[in-house]
Amino acid sequence: MLDRLRGKLVVSCQPVPDGPMDRPEIVAAFALAALAGGAAGLRIEGVANVVAVRAATDAPIIGIIKRDLDDSPVRITPYLEDVDALADAGADIIAVDATLRPRPVAVQPLIERIAARGLIAMADCATAEEGQAAHDAGASVLGSTMSGYTGGDVPAEPDYELVAALGRVGGFVVAEGRYHRPEQAARARTLGADTVVVGSAITRTEHVTSWFVQALAEGNRKDG
Repeated sequence: MLDRLRGKLVVSCQPVPDGPMDRPEIVAAFALAALAGGAAGLRIEGVANVVAVRAATDAPIIGIIKRDLDDSPVRITPYLEDVDALADAGADIIAVDATLRPRPVAVQPLIERIAARGLIAMADCATAEEGQAAHDAGASVLGSTMSGYTGGDVPAEPDYELVAALGRVGGFVVAEGRYHRPEQAARARTLGADTVVVGSAITRTEHVTSWFVQALAEGNRKDG
């Protein structure tokens, strides 16, 4: 499964929540369009969306469930039942938030449940320390997904240093988070990423539109 992704692009098909594209049939269409463009794998959020995409393709799916919890900042696949639901829906790889923050279920039991379902565990990390801990717990895949999203201002650029550090930890490394241009993905690959996940720049029309709107507004201020 990982060999199918090595050196290739994974597209995260996650529409803006409650936006006009946020429907399983549209997520499946996004997925097929990404595959038609050359993507090798998909990152899909939500059980209904995973089911829809699985019915449309046999391409590798990284499945996640996002939750907004009252007692924890962890959002990505926080519960054991989330793992089971994604496994039943047809995910091949299940990603969990592996940050060292207060959480309802520790990282290791989540990884163990993924392995018990015969699937591949991916750890979404913010630091190399978290990557090492997840690797020691049995995660085969380490992602830079959470870098910049655990407090403070979100950086504009991807965290290339974390990608390189995760590469030194070992395992299969996924560069993810703020990859908006092709040259950024290429750079991550040279720094040790086995694959790169791109989301908003491909499948969030609202976000890409806002980038252009903001750029034009800034240009108008300069002209004024």
